[in-house]
Amino acid sequence: MTPAARLSGAIDLLCAIQNAPRRPADATANAFFRERRYIGGGDRRAISTIVWDVLRGWRRLQWHLKDISGDISPRLLCSASLLLGGETMDNVRKLFSGERYAQKPLTSREDMALKGLEGKELSAQKQPIAVRLEYPDWLDSALRETFGNRLPDEMEAMLGTPTLDLRVNLLKGSREAAIRELRRESLQPEPTKLSPWGLRLDGRQPVTATQAFKDGLVEIQDEGSQLVVAAANAHGEHRVLDYCAGAGGKTLALAMTMENRGHIVACDVHEKRLDGAVKRLRRAGVHNVERHLLVSGDKWAKRRAGSFDRVLVDAPCSGTGTWRRNPDARLRLTPEDIQELVIKQAQILDRAASLVKPGGRMIYATCSLLACENGQQIDSFLKRRKDFTRLPKEQMSELLPTELRNKAQFSLTPLRDGTDGFFACVLERVMTEVKPEEPTETAESVITTPAAEGPST
Repeated sequence: MTPAARLSGAIDLLCAIQNAPRRPADATANAFFRERRYIGGGDRRAISTIVWDVLRGWRRLQWHLKDISGDISPRLLCSASLLLGGETMDNVRKLFSGERYAQKPLTSREDMALKGLEGKELSAQKQPIAVRLEYPDWLDSALRETFGNRLPDEMEAMLGTPTLDLRVNLLKGSREAAIRELRRESLQPEPTKLSPWGLRLDGRQPVTATQAFKDGLVEIQDEGSQLVVAAANAHGEHRVLDYCAGAGGKTLALAMTMENRGHIVACDVHEKRLDGAVKRLRRAGVHNVERHLLVSGDKWAKRRAGSFDRVLVDAPCSGTGTWRRNPDARLRLTPEDIQELVIKQAQILDRAASLVKPGGRMIYATCSLLACENGQQIDSFLKRRKDFTRLPKEQMSELLPTELRNKAQFSLTPLRDGTDGFFACVLERVMTEVKPEEPTETAESVITTPAAEGPST
């Protein structure tokens, strides 16, 4: 495809994303490219790069274009992103030639709006801090509660392009073998610093086309997610429950740490997600996993109360820690979403806790940056459940790096750790039979949520 055709494809994709505002952009992009199989891999990556640059710079682009009358179209956004990224106005005009596969020429209104951006930078000191750092205004106090004076630096790191992290499947081979296999296919992975099974690649790479991926030697998984599994410290003699398993990324890693022994139950409320795990389990050579669909009125949990050595709760959350990968999530998130999520998380914790055997452990994890979904959620749970306690730090998993092993809960950020934003806490159910006290407050009311100051602008 020519550069003009790629830009035209990016504008069409951005239109599709805007027309489905509550759908994740990556899901829209996957459907977009499935319907256009004639677009090759290199062109798909080029088109996606243009669109994701727009999504990462959304508030700053809107700020630069704020004086324009009328709607700010995908044509304007993509063009402004190119100009503020260093492209010249003459070259942008050439991309709108109106020739085959190219967009129609710029209108006089568009040309006038864009030419004033040539030579400027996307970020400007005049921009309000929430605009410059691309987060919703109403989340400012919650993010400051988490980061304090580190907020500008931490959120600046959130604007960067994420790395592509892989987890080596030790059921199929060693990390050294995976490096050799990937290098044979012209990829240059490096070992991750924190995860003992991780490899890291720069930017978008065609990993799924490699033989190492097809053979199940590597899986795509952020290093932070790998460390959540390391914290679980699941062994081959354990019965393990992955309570919010989704498509099975952490399930696969748990099976690896258990050396394909013991028994894992992967649960989720979405049948399609569980069905999607089947192919991954087969490719990875995993055969100690049972899948179970959670449905309303199901007696399954009651029959298995107190029977699991490990229960992993990868809770549904705001996803604020994944903004590097999913910049569109910043635009979709609302105060109401946070309020609903903290209630749901508390309910899930309470249900999952009943499945942990005395002496067993529950690992609570999110990919959120917000205290109300992380530490505050755990504090409230421990007030309701006196039969649980944070795991003593001297009992934390030896699979974790030293800097994370001396605490019962930890958080990860792109700036400090080079991972997505994650939180994990390991809880232990005490051996003595202690009847949980009747809560003076319900799970729905004990969590403090950020003040709803109004919608994001």
